[in-house]
Amino acid sequence: MQWKPHATVAAIVEDNGKFLLVEETTDRGNRFNQPAGHLEDNETLIQAVIRETLEETAYAFKPESLLGVYHWKHEHNNTTYLRFAFIGNVSNHQASLALDEGIIRAVWMTADEIRNNANLMRSPQVITCIEDYLCGQKFPLEVLTHL
Repeated sequence: MQWKPHATVAAIVEDNGKFLLVEETTDRGNRFNQPAGHLEDNETLIQAVIRETLEETAYAFKPESLLGVYHWKHEHNNTTYLRFAFIGNVSNHQASLALDEGIIRAVWMTADEIRNNANLMRSPQVITCIEDYLCGQKFPLEVLTHL
């Protein structure tokens, strides 16, 4: 069997000092993550992050820049992820929209709340993305090319 990393996307959304996260069920109990998920066939990275954010939070996401690309190997299942994290804003909350299976709720947390609950984050990518965002890291969306 050929090894392949899992391509994923994540939305980094900050509003008045709080970051949008989702609480989700995992095999290690409930954990927090940015709205995130897998890239699907015939989908661009931008389309994927917009879709995943809507499915997990019921918010419409508008990507404004690329925060970064993160390579991480999960210590519990040895799965390797390539995460494309996007900075953007949300609007048009559709409270009646059912959230993805396994998603308990969308929640807003400060950076300190996220740091203080590091053991409840789904992966180290959550805090790394927050810290990179707070340092001002960002790249124009034009660095991505979809052919």
